[in-house]
Amino acid sequence: MQQAAPMRALIQSALSRAAPTQQCQRFLSTATRQQTRRPTPACTSAARSYQPLVQRRFKYKTVEEAKSRYRSGPFSWKAGTLFVLTGAGLLWYFDREKERMQRKRVADATKGVGKPKVGGPFELIDQNGNTFTDQDLKGKYSLVYFGFSHCPDICPEELDKMAKMFDLVQTERPNVLLPVFVTCDPARDDPKVLKEYLSEFHPSFIGLTGTYDQIKAMCKAYRVYFSTPTQVKPGQDYLVDHSIYFYLMDPEGDFVEALGRQHSPEQAAKIILDHMKDWRGKLNTA
Repeated sequence: MQQAAPMRALIQSALSRAAPTQQCQRFLSTATRQQTRRPTPACTSAARSYQPLVQRRFKYKTVEEAKSRYRSGPFSWKAGTLFVLTGAGLLWYFDREKERMQRKRVADATKGVGKPKVGGPFELIDQNGNTFTDQDLKGKYSLVYFGFSHCPDICPEELDKMAKMFDLVQTERPNVLLPVFVTCDPARDDPKVLKEYLSEFHPSFIGLTGTYDQIKAMCKAYRVYFSTPTQVKPGQDYLVDHSIYFYLMDPEGDFVEALGRQHSPEQAAKIILDHMKDWRGKLNTA
């Protein structure tokens, strides 16, 4: 009995040492089970919604369709049409702007410092015997031509041309252009003669005359050359040499452009209308 008691005590002490080890192993196995727990439904749905990016490929029914696509390259007929239309529009715009700037340079050429001014104050008499001054030209464009009624060929041709120019402008912009004829031969072209002479070309023409000094002063202001022969006997016929230009004046009485014999009536009318389009002020249409 005395020998059995120590053996029992030894067995109990051995069991007491083994119990904590089993508890530690049980705790570790439980932790391992928690880590290997199945994923929750939220994680599963997120994993299912994710899909890797895959390059999408075009499917063609025939080999010819695939070849035609690669043959066209990066440009299509729509892109080509858009490119051509855009280029044409830009070309039209720049050409139009270039013409406008050129007209502006011509109009401003005589307005700078040191430039000879064309035009200026004058006081003459029209074909009805009324006083006509430079102020009567304000508010409208005016087309001024210098000549004389006894001219055999050039003046009639130019006045016919002036009538066509006026009618073309009148169709597009009515009542904004004054056609003015100034005689270089006041000794023979009195108001009565001018009225009868100009009625053969256009009823809207304005004829101006005056004394020799008045005509000379206006020709000088407009840079017009004219020359009458000296020592002419009374009743003797003679010719007057003069410049052959139409002087286009703006509504403020400033010189715009000179139109010569190289311009056809259609070309001259287009130039006048283009200048009218560029005008930013108000035009008198009364």
